[in-house]
Amino acid sequence: MASDLTSSIIGHDDPARSGTASAIVTVCKTCRARHVDEDGATHYGERVGEDVSRRLAEALRALDLDDRVALADVGCMAGCGRPCSVAVQAVGKAGYLFGDIVTDEEVAAIAAFAGQHIGLEDGWCSSLQRPEALKRKTLARLPAPLPLPPLAGALREAAE
Repeated sequence: MASDLTSSIIGHDDPARSGTASAIVTVCKTCRARHVDEDGATHYGERVGEDVSRRLAEALRALDLDDRVALADVGCMAGCGRPCSVAVQAVGKAGYLFGDIVTDEEVAAIAAFAGQHIGLEDGWCSSLQRPEALKRKTLARLPAPLPLPPLAGALREAAE
């Protein structure tokens, strides 16, 4: 299972595109298609993450973002109830986790949002500013990580 949790960057083997990415889009490669039947029972089918990743790479190329957005596959993002999970992140910016990303419209919206995210100074935007197809797909917005304080000082402060 641990090997399933490793990530891999996709499509950045080309030396002509060896610059630093402005953002990274991470796709869960272990997500399975989900279907809820009339009785309310949930059934999981085939893995859809690799297909979402492939279509996302195409959508990023179509928007001429493939040289600014890195695309990575990672095992399990713990969004199993809302497959396929996709994250959009950048250093020093708020990041976003989306779920139920399956259709071509949703994949295209992720690519468009990645481009939009690059232009956001701190990464923060309201749901009204995100592409329409993502408005009900946002699972979390995470603030940019804060610098970690020295451990000994943090422990000392907590004890006081």
